[in-house]
Amino acid sequence: MGASNKHASLIMDSFRRATGQSLLDEPVFAGAPFKQLFHAPFVVLSHGTEGDPILNFGKAALELWEMSWEAFTRTPSRLTAEPLEREERSNFLKAVSDKGFIDDYTGIRISSSGRRFHIMKATVWNLTDETGTIRGQAATFREHRYI
Repeated sequence: MGASNKHASLIMDSFRRATGQSLLDEPVFAGAPFKQLFHAPFVVLSHGTEGDPILNFGKAALELWEMSWEAFTRTPSRLTAEPLEREERSNFLKAVSDKGFIDDYTGIRISSSGRRFHIMKATVWNLTDETGTIRGQAATFREHRYI
């Protein structure tokens, strides 16, 4: 699942379908959803439905996880959590799959340098296309705290 205007639109449209709210505060300009979402002043990340889903998306996520675009888009999303946290993360993502979205999630994650942090008040939702087919999952949050 590559990052593109189509994928950015999927993230935003799925968020609206799941929550009834807009992901971005300002209107999206035609032809520029990738650029606007990539540069959002909050964390946005997503992954597809591969067997070991790979991360993609925004600049704030790259900075928080201390990765380049190339490294980030080759990283399985499960590696954003420490080994002891991965089972909890897996159970949580299954709950998201079952319910469509979960709001106000808090969990511990780890950057590529080993820096640990709490993500706070995250919204995690299924990426669904216009037919309702699940294409992956996404998350967004504005708050985090280093441990």
